[in-house]
Amino acid sequence: QVQLVESGGGLVQAGGSLRLSCAASGDTICISAMGWYRQAPGKERELVAAITSGGSTYYADSVKGRFTISRDNAKNTVYLQMNSLKPEDTAVYYCNAEAPLCGGVHWGQGTQVTVSS
Repeated sequence: QVQLVESGGGLVQAGGSLRLSCAASGDTICISAMGWYRQAPGKERELVAAITSGGSTYYADSVKGRFTISRDNAKNTVYLQMNSLKPEDTAVYYCNAEAPLCGGVHWGQGTQVTVSS
């Protein structure tokens, strides 16, 4: 099994920045891709950004050019640097890890990001 713990959420004004961290523990050797999802009130959970073990990245159109995902394999940690934040970025952000041979998909507990206008 894989355990994920997020940190770094909070309240920020529009235009500001936050960096989210997600530390993985347990069967980390099984992890292939990791990513960040978010869920705003009344909306479905959506993929924000993802990164493979090889470093390939994916970004949702809504965050391209503003968010950067990175991964420190030695620390089993993935980061999401969020710049030029907008009120519509307000959501609970969840870390996700894909470990096909170790329980499948794993989720963190979520961290709240609130962007005030």
